[in-house]
Amino acid sequence: MRSSGPLVGLFVVLVVVGGGAAAGAPGRCTTSTPVKAYAKCIALPTQGATLAWTYDARNATLDAAFTGSFISPSGWVAWGVNQDAPAMAGARVIAAFSDPSTGALLALPFVLSADVKLQAKPLVSRPLDIPLLASSASLIAPARTVRDGASVTIAATIRLSPNRTRVHFVWNRGLYVQGYSPTIHPTDASDLASHATVDILTTATESSPIASARLQWAHGSLNALSWGLLLPVGAALARYLRPCASAGPAWFYGHAAVQATGYALGAAGFALGIAMGAASPGVTYKLHRGLGIAAATAGSLQTLAVFFRPKTTNRYRKYWKSYHHLVGYGCVVVGVVNVFQGFEVMGLGASYWKLGYCMALATLVGGCVALEVNAWVVFCRRQHEEKLMRREVEDVVVKDRAAAF
Repeated sequence: MRSSGPLVGLFVVLVVVGGGAAAGAPGRCTTSTPVKAYAKCIALPTQGATLAWTYDARNATLDAAFTGSFISPSGWVAWGVNQDAPAMAGARVIAAFSDPSTGALLALPFVLSADVKLQAKPLVSRPLDIPLLASSASLIAPARTVRDGASVTIAATIRLSPNRTRVHFVWNRGLYVQGYSPTIHPTDASDLASHATVDILTTATESSPIASARLQWAHGSLNALSWGLLLPVGAALARYLRPCASAGPAWFYGHAAVQATGYALGAAGFALGIAMGAASPGVTYKLHRGLGIAAATAGSLQTLAVFFRPKTTNRYRKYWKSYHHLVGYGCVVVGVVNVFQGFEVMGLGASYWKLGYCMALATLVGGCVALEVNAWVVFCRRQHEEKLMRREVEDVVVKDRAAAF
């Protein structure tokens, strides 16, 4: 972005390592800040952040101040601009954080390139190439140092392109600074949806909606129950009941019923995930989404394969069984991995919900290990018995042949 070119949009990454306000709750804005008084203000839709500004149409100058709060004494706050869209890649920012050496509040410029977004290299401070006239960062009393819950204001004056009043604002938060390099911010839904387009003349705001908590819990519960538990249980039924002659065809009906129920619930959870993604543009969990698509695809292939199952006497039956086993076990593994990924996405990585799921999964795995050991013991015993029977038969044959001569 060159200062001589048009500044299409303002991308403000105001990383509030937010503590005082709830992550998803809007704050209460005020035009009076410790820096100065402004003409207008809005409460930003996530993380309890607020923004105040004064716009001078004569020289297209925007004088703005963002207010948020820290949730970590090693956190960082940043403010910047982006020419194209409310996105991190390509943004020019001013980052505020505690100096590792002195503890004083610093405000350094950074350019957030695509490499930084992909974490290919650390974020290194360098001068900005935009018409940034002034910038500053200050803690709000009674806070004197960066700490959990301390409020901070980042102010800057930027010259915009003439007649450009719709401005893209994006804010986020990070927990740590390594040396003088801010690290990646959290990836909760509210963090990824922390951006809005604001008309600085009318304060009209356009922001990406966040899927409701109820919808998120429904999506997570259905997927954890289906892909994370029912499908593994169905696979275990087929593996460990089928060799039991006393079970008869019951293993097949049990396996089919559990898998059909699991797939139906999983498909519903997958559909909710797609609906949540469509309702929250800009909020993307690439790994979670990719694993979900892989699991849903494998589950659908398994369902379709049932209708093309050859008869037991068909010579292609063995190939179908190999395919069925490979895709089925792959679906189970991907589904379980994605459930754990979902816990991280929902911010439940250290919750009792994850602990409960781990206990249920551990119980299932423990049962499978015990059944697997028992199956191998039975298999080895049968092999030994068959070997003894063959020897006895061979001895009888040898004796009969000797008696015949």
